[in-house]
Amino acid sequence: MDSTLKFQLRITVSAELANALRADSSGAALAPLREILHRHHATVKCQYDAFADYANEAERLGAENYPLYQWTRDTIANPEKKAKYLRSFTVYVNGEQIYEKNIADAIETELLKLPTESGIESISKFDTNPANSPQPPTR
Repeated sequence: MDSTLKFQLRITVSAELANALRADSSGAALAPLREILHRHHATVKCQYDAFADYANEAERLGAENYPLYQWTRDTIANPEKKAKYLRSFTVYVNGEQIYEKNIADAIETELLKLPTESGIESISKFDTNPANSPQPPTR
């Protein structure tokens, strides 16, 4: 495996947990999640909110400098995609959205131990290898 690869975790959660996490990214609404995040110096950010932040920044600073602006704006305007991304959260470690594999593995292992009634419905791990990731849409 390429040692330069970085990783990212995303969790999909229930609508109820999503609302709580959007209000407090430390995971305070779910004590076991809060403890895991705290132990790893991590927080979560809603994918919808991240997309909206990107689109708003592009509009403020000039969309021509943001190659994914129109795709992002279209995505958050689509009601089905909005519903999906409101329940999807990226795990940030020390403020970074990508991190070493051992960190991603450790957090993933702990998250997988949470009971199913916790509100966490799925956990996904992604790497920075472009061959394993969707590529930006063409303009």
